[in-house]
Amino acid sequence: MSDLRQIARANIKSIIDWFGCYDAVAETINARWGGGASKGTISKKVSGHLDWTIADLIALEDASGRYPVTRLLARRLENRADNAPDCLLIQTGLIARESGEAIAAILAAEQSSCAAENAQAIKEIDDATDALRSARAALERQK
Repeated sequence: MSDLRQIARANIKSIIDWFGCYDAVAETINARWGGGASKGTISKKVSGHLDWTIADLIALEDASGRYPVTRLLARRLENRADNAPDCLLIQTGLIARESGEAIAAILAAEQSSCAAENAQAIKEIDDATDALRSARAALERQK
């Protein structure tokens, strides 16, 4: 099982890297919510001494136009066992989607030296594996 918190932090770190500096990150959050962030606060959050808030996440994802943590959190609901349909046609679609996302993430990680890309690839591989397991469970229930 992947450490969701670590993967979320890696995804946020990739957004921080996109901004280029902690001052830009702090100003982006302050512009969205009216203050409260500083270069020092951002540094503590990046190092893990403080946690990121939902407000931080919303401001940074909206400003960057990238939503890796939101997608990560949404997948928690998609992959629940009680949401796994027994329809094998639906299962094959999920397998295809998750496998495609895994392949894209692996290729991105290969071309990058960023830990966030590696963490995202690991998460996508886990999602593809979960889709395969769900299809297997559906087949076993049909026996």
